[in-house]
Amino acid sequence: MTSASEPSRDDADIAMARLDALAACTDEPGRITRLAFSPALRDANARVLAWMREAGMAAGIDAAGNVVGRWEAETAGASAVMIGSHLDTVRDGGRYDGPLGVVAGIAVVERLRREGRRLPLAVEVIGFADEEGVRFGGSILGSAAVAGTLAPDWRERRDADGIDAATALRSFGVDPDGVGAASRRRDPPAAYLELHIEQGPALEDADVPLGCVTAIAGATRLLVTVDGTAGHAGTVPMRLRRDALAAAAECVLAVERLCAGAEAVGTVGHLRVAPDAVNVIPGRVRFSVDIRAAQDEVRTRLVDAALAEFQASARRRRVELAWQVTSRTETTPCSPRLVEALAGVLAGMGLPAPRLASGAGHDGIAVSAITEIGMLFLRCAGGISHHPAESVTVADVRLGIEALHRWSLALRRG
Repeated sequence: MTSASEPSRDDADIAMARLDALAACTDEPGRITRLAFSPALRDANARVLAWMREAGMAAGIDAAGNVVGRWEAETAGASAVMIGSHLDTVRDGGRYDGPLGVVAGIAVVERLRREGRRLPLAVEVIGFADEEGVRFGGSILGSAAVAGTLAPDWRERRDADGIDAATALRSFGVDPDGVGAASRRRDPPAAYLELHIEQGPALEDADVPLGCVTAIAGATRLLVTVDGTAGHAGTVPMRLRRDALAAAAECVLAVERLCAGAEAVGTVGHLRVAPDAVNVIPGRVRFSVDIRAAQDEVRTRLVDAALAEFQASARRRRVELAWQVTSRTETTPCSPRLVEALAGVLAGMGLPAPRLASGAGHDGIAVSAITEIGMLFLRCAGGISHHPAESVTVADVRLGIEALHRWSLALRRG
């Protein structure tokens, strides 16, 4: 474990070593899998908590299982700039998506401590417990609790093993009846800043290390069910078939075609076929659809167009079609004030300041309910994320920490 007082070590080297240490906190040996409220997340929280305290922060686990540290302001009790990201991962994910923003925030505080500096605003660093939504669906329990926007049914949501969220929190050492105490609605931070890998190739293609995020794209997720008639593949004539898989295939291609011609992305994330037999015409298919765009009207139009094509395919192939919206988020703009401040920081570092939207969701969506948000993107190799192949350079991380530090100072007057 690295002491915050060791001046001989570089901030970026320390951050990379810490990211390696967090990658070892996993629910599945040989992979990086750290699900919400799991033993691996408990281990990660403990490591982050220790680093925060070594950096001189007052730190603890809040009522929702998030790890939070505070570097006090010049005047005790002043409002804070919150810096953070999430510590959970997808299954078999990468080591930088999420944790990079947490360890970079700690690095900012360590630098303030070395300089013996207190600011008019406190600096809080937070590691959210559940952003990915892998275990309980798109619930973002960590940041939603801080924003006071938890879904009414969050306690009853279940994971693949049938464990409900309330039971999982209790096993994690968190009282599910007290989660509301994590809300910061009555004491909101002055701003929320996040450093995150881009999760796309734009920065790498432009040969630029950092970028200013202007907005987090809205997303609509659907679960679609196609019901046909199962039958023996060798006995049902083609003209009489009610093949659910063939209809679903047309729907998948429709999503791809519609989104390819618009400023949007569309993904069919999973497709399940029943019955599971090689010589049987599929009678039921279920698949997910995820459509995202930086403009809500574009996303809404594409969702409507996709559903119209799904219905047309169902009529042609004489199958039944049903769908439900599993989640919907509106586009979340970043604060123009924070974007401009970040652009000024990058210019002061002699770097370009490209502006781009985030196609992926982030904790900032929830936090935007209580304060203005800003995001700084750091390029990643090939734009790959949520995968063991996630890769960043020490040089870029060094620049990212420097930019985050300067950004925090630029907001010292709120």
